Amino acid sequence: MKRLAIVFTAFDIEYKAVRLDLTGLKEEEHRAGNVYERGTFISETGDWEIGIIQTTKGDVRAGIQAERAIAHFGAKIVIFLGVAGGIKDVNLGDVVVADKVYAYEAGKDGDVFLPRPEQGIPSFRIIERARAEARKSEWLRRNARSSALLRQG
Repeated sequence: MKRLAIVFTAFDIEYKAVRLDLTGLKEEEHRAGNVYERGTFISETGDWEIGIIQTTKGDVRAGIQAERAIAHFGAKIVIFLGVAGGIKDVNLGDVVVADKVYAYEAGKDGDVFLPRPEQGIPSFRIIERARAEARKSEWLRRNARSSALLRQG
């Protein structure tokens, strides 16, 4: 049995980059109208079945889409993949994992904006896995190939 994960993206270019690394892509439609794609990611340690979803802007709509997709695919592993546009000092190919998650819309605006409350902290296991993957170079070769293909078309 293949391992299963779903990948969310926000922008077309991110979605297209994920598609480049999948084989056997098939379109699936949720009964509510969401259109997903499912394909296979082939790795040295085993194949993964991947569902890809491009989210919309806004917390509520993105949250509904995430809940729908998780239920549709029956996924236990969910990844949000993107260009980390709001983070400074990152380069193409860097692994970026949150060590804290904030509700960015929470806070009180006045003369000074009062900070938003911390909402959650990822598990130690997720942070350690991200650090381990960031030290490896195999995925960078795949990233370079995908980047070249995106530039071509």
